[in-house]
Amino acid sequence: MKFSLYLLILILSRIGVQAGAIKGKVNYPGVARHGIAVVYAERIPKEPVLPPGALVILDQVNLKFNPHVLPIVMGTTVRFPNSDEVRHNVFSFSPAKLFNLGIYRKGETRQVTFDQPGEVVLLCNIHSEMSAYVLVLETPYFTVTSEEGSYRLPGLPPGKYAVTVWHERFESISTQVEITAERDLPLGLKLMHSR
Repeated sequence: MKFSLYLLILILSRIGVQAGAIKGKVNYPGVARHGIAVVYAERIPKEPVLPPGALVILDQVNLKFNPHVLPIVMGTTVRFPNSDEVRHNVFSFSPAKLFNLGIYRKGETRQVTFDQPGEVVLLCNIHSEMSAYVLVLETPYFTVTSEEGSYRLPGLPPGKYAVTVWHERFESISTQVEITAERDLPLGLKLMHSR
C-alpha cells in the first residue's frame, strides 16, 4: 500500500515537470526603438484562472509610471504608490476598467482590482506626459519582451495554445502552437500594422 502511494506520487510529480516553453523574438518592421511587448498564451479551450494572492505594484517615480507596461491576471489587485515629491492622480477611461484614484501625495498608496479582461490605459491628470498600460489577461502564461523584442515564456503544460503579442503601438497578432514536451519551442512573431 505504501509503495503504491509512493509510486503514484512519483508519477504525478513527473507529470508536473513536463512543462515546455516558447521563445523567440518579436519583430517590428521599420521601427528602431520598439519598446516592451507582452507575449501571452491561452489554453485551447480556455481554462478558468485564479489571480495571484500577492498584490502587484505599479509605482510613480520621476514623473513616470514604473513599469510602463504591466501584464496581470484578471482579478489581480494593483497598488499605485506615489514615490515622487509631487502629487499625482491615476485614472483610466478604458472600458476594461474605469476609475479615478484622486490626487494624492508622496508616500500615499491607492489600489484597484482589475476584474475585466482587456487593455487599460493609465494617465495622470496633473502630468499629461505620464502614461502606462495594464494588460488584464485571462491566463497565467505571459511574459514581457526585452527592448530588442526577445522573449521566453516558460511553464507551459503540454497542450494547444493561442499565442498573442500585444504592443501599445501595433495591432495584436495571434497564432496557434502545440506544446508537446519539456523543451523550448522557437516562435518568431512579426507585428505589422500600427494602430
